[in-house]
Amino acid sequence: MTTAQPSAPTAGMPDIQSEPDRRHVAIDKVGVKEIKHPITLATPDGGSLNTVAGINMYVSLPADRKGTHMSRFLEAINEYSEGLRPGRIIELCQALRQNLDAADSHVEINFPYFITKHAPASGLPGLMDYQCSFICEASPETDDFVMSVSASATSLCPCSKEISEYGAHNQRCLITANVRFDGMLWIEELVNHIEGAASCPVYSVLKRPDEKVVTEQAFDNPKFVEDIVRDLAISLDQDDRITWFHVKSENFESIHSHNAYAEITRDKR
Repeated sequence: MTTAQPSAPTAGMPDIQSEPDRRHVAIDKVGVKEIKHPITLATPDGGSLNTVAGINMYVSLPADRKGTHMSRFLEAINEYSEGLRPGRIIELCQALRQNLDAADSHVEINFPYFITKHAPASGLPGLMDYQCSFICEASPETDDFVMSVSASATSLCPCSKEISEYGAHNQRCLITANVRFDGMLWIEELVNHIEGAASCPVYSVLKRPDEKVVTEQAFDNPKFVEDIVRDLAISLDQDDRITWFHVKSENFESIHSHNAYAEITRDKR
């Protein structure tokens, strides 16, 4: 049986992407997209959660350079997938910028995050998945980090409740919060902000007593899409760690052929 031989050294081999480019057109972002990679995230209880992320990484390219070194992106992510946290992502972003000799770098890490959630009456546990993102940009002058969390929830129409003799139309909505913050902010904390702005949270496991609770909770707490984003904005504004936010809600209407939508952006600094 033959054994694999190590790769030949690159010395003396042509390096086309390092050659000058005569068109003199700078590129804002060049890199790799949709890398699937396992990552490990810390949890508030001192444990960790393993998940799989879709990762996009880019750098800027000056006008006089033909191309970037694509393989270096993949080499970099292998060093930062364990115990991923905001500080490490900023470190990864800066390493890309320096290793690829770029003015700017950009990293997006998108992943599902799972939280055990107990039904409101029976207490039965069930895993809820939340779509999350870490987005980082690095330059010689500054680093920027944004955390994004999207959560499904229930919205019940105040107008429908007011004009109907019985019942009111309700639907699921998708609420997203993008935040910049100082210090430590857990995904679970941002989920609490989001779900607290809805008519009622949603759950993965519900028995009949639980269905009664969530149905009545939504009925007692009707909200337009405008109410959801306003209440979420107020909640985030009261959290001193959060310095900037962009919130949005899309309500998947149950009696219309269209969706309702609203968003708010605020800079608290």
